[in-house]
Amino acid sequence: MTNLLILPILIPLFTAVILMFISKFIKVQRGISVISTLATVGASLVLINKVHRDGIQTIELGSWKAPFGIILVSDMLSALLVTTTSIITLVVLLYSIKSIGIDRERFYFYPVVQFLLVGVNGAFTTGDIFNLFVFFEVMLMSSYVLLVLGGTKAQLREGIKYILVNVISSALFVITVAYLYSVLGTLNMADISRKISEVNQPGIITAIAVLFLVVFGLKGAIFPLYFWLPGSYYAPPTPVLALFGALLTKVGIYSITRTYTLFFPHDIGYTHEILGVLAILTIVFGCIGAIAYWDVKKIIIYNIIIAVGVILFGVSTMNPDALEGSVYYLVHDMIIKAALFLLVGVMIKITGTTDLKKMGGLIKEYPWLGWTFLVAAFSLAGIPPLSGFIGKLMILRGSFSDGAYLGAAVILASSLLVLYSVIKIFLNGIWGTPREYNGITKGHARYLWMTSAVLVVLAVFYGLGAEALRPLFSQAADVLMDPDLYIDAVLKE
Repeated sequence: MTNLLILPILIPLFTAVILMFISKFIKVQRGISVISTLATVGASLVLINKVHRDGIQTIELGSWKAPFGIILVSDMLSALLVTTTSIITLVVLLYSIKSIGIDRERFYFYPVVQFLLVGVNGAFTTGDIFNLFVFFEVMLMSSYVLLVLGGTKAQLREGIKYILVNVISSALFVITVAYLYSVLGTLNMADISRKISEVNQPGIITAIAVLFLVVFGLKGAIFPLYFWLPGSYYAPPTPVLALFGALLTKVGIYSITRTYTLFFPHDIGYTHEILGVLAILTIVFGCIGAIAYWDVKKIIIYNIIIAVGVILFGVSTMNPDALEGSVYYLVHDMIIKAALFLLVGVMIKITGTTDLKKMGGLIKEYPWLGWTFLVAAFSLAGIPPLSGFIGKLMILRGSFSDGAYLGAAVILASSLLVLYSVIKIFLNGIWGTPREYNGITKGHARYLWMTSAVLVVLAVFYGLGAEALRPLFSQAADVLMDPDLYIDAVLKE
């Protein structure tokens, strides 16, 4: 059990290497990818149980003691995110078998997805700020390939923009880490937290905090740095869009959450106030985009931006209830965004269009698709007792107790606008006047719907079982509220 927390990184890594050598055998690649990701899910679930029973788990690579060596750390927040990531990747792989297309499968789709899983799980698990950058780059290089895989004009155009933005962001990340190291002389995240509290240079620390917010905000799509996201996420096919929408921005959110609760909790009057203001603006501009478009993909894409703002506003308050709500809502949003993108993908496959004005009447021939989408839409908007309601309620309760009334009001208003945006899809695309479509067969559509429905069912149980899961999220929030728990586990003081 000592090396348990490294398994969600090693399993997809070895799988990706193996798949690179059997690129011609598509069916074999499919089977190995699914079995490997299923094993990653199993290891992640065992890890959650281990962390819940025994507390924060660490592993010192090469037996070099912290803070001198590279260390992996799995607290409850990390374990929950790794598990959610692995489950979503498994469902997307099953969906891809009949969706992504044989041409993309031949060009290393499955190994690249496994490398993406390595990067995301590694980012959630590392206890070293420079290795966070390394795992970010693994994730981003994989996303570059997935974004342009297929070679359409839109993919190549958006790929150039996406790569340019992330190259600049990565350069700024290295500069910020170097600046931090020059001040503190360490890269271990627990050691950074300890030394920041001892350094009497608030101006420099505040500057570093703002730089980290810019770096991670660009990757997590916080206002005004989300400009690249709608176009870049619109270009790739549905399975890739589901992975991007569910996972990539969440790594940026996690990084802001981890650094702002671990590194910078000592003087929150300035940095966290900036974070709160940007989170509110992110919600506002995300809502404007979500209600303005009649394109099903863009409506859900702008809902990603809204969720980013909601989660980070909870983090900015540094209130126990709001932090717990942010953790809960983060996991909820990963699941429900992946589900919605996959369901919208089924609609597009059937109708051959993303324009709501050219859709209608899907409920007549595909009732199972329509009602599943409605449940997912209600969960996204936060209709009780679904999972979106639980997370928002906790964030609102923490915001009100902290006196953050403006942010709470914006979150409440955004729930109505989110509901309007997704009900617009239901009323115009799924309800409405029936039309004739020449897309995929009913059997094909049913397979894609069944894989998507797995995530919707998971989201429903996630909401209904909130009370049973509460100890896990409380444990995750406790570490965010009390950095000493993390520091003591890593440095073993």
